Amino acid sequence: MREFQDKNYWAIILGGSSGLGLATAKKLAKHGMNICVVHRNSRAQIQEIEKHFDEIREENIAFTSFNVDALNSEKRENVLSEIKEKLGLNGKVKTLVHSIAKGNLKPMISDNLQRLQNDDFQITINAMAISLYDWFQAIFDKKLFADDARIIGFTSEGNTKPWKNYAAVSAAKVTLEAISRNIALEFAPLGIRSNCIQAGVTNTASLNMIPDSESIKNHTLKRNPFGKLTIPEDVANVVYLLNKDEASWINGTIIKVDGGESLN
Repeated sequence: MREFQDKNYWAIILGGSSGLGLATAKKLAKHGMNICVVHRNSRAQIQEIEKHFDEIREENIAFTSFNVDALNSEKRENVLSEIKEKLGLNGKVKTLVHSIAKGNLKPMISDNLQRLQNDDFQITINAMAISLYDWFQAIFDKKLFADDARIIGFTSEGNTKPWKNYAAVSAAKVTLEAISRNIALEFAPLGIRSNCIQAGVTNTASLNMIPDSESIKNHTLKRNPFGKLTIPEDVANVVYLLNKDEASWINGTIIKVDGGESLN
């Protein structure tokens, strides 16, 4: 069922060229939602990414992508100006999905590696948390949101559990959740719902950048009740569910999508 078909709904996905963001773009497109992906990739990566984008285009929806720095306010304004044109008179942004993974994975203590510093925290928290609010605010101010809009951020178990070298990202996830909750509280009267999805350990490029990621994966396979890792499509399925009319009473919460992994 393509329940978003012909509704002129758009999804803006920040960090949608790989992992959870890309899986989300494909899932929502399959159900008839128009897609805008904002991503940052090198020229060498574009050919492979365009193959995935072609899959999305084949869903017979409107698709646009911007290979720009999502953290640059001028670039953000340019993207939203173009999106506003594409929306026309009747189009609306149904969902804003934040999947930016740009964090420092440095240790707090080390004899031979660069240690985590104040600016590492600031860069990571700005990229992986505050940028959600920047984009949300800009879209809201331009009156582009649908009457029943959904804001979705991706968090992780690192929100409560310390992992080595993960301190800056952990702080960013907690900040993301706090921002999401306040959007949920303050903008509910205006028809906006905001939630975070806490994904289980997922074999993405972001995970593989974490030192000792192989042992994290092996440990997860043992502790997950289903004996397997989360896949991006598991998370994309829940983003889709959160965009349905039936999910309108879910607001200001963190939904675990990990197969019960965090129970152990």
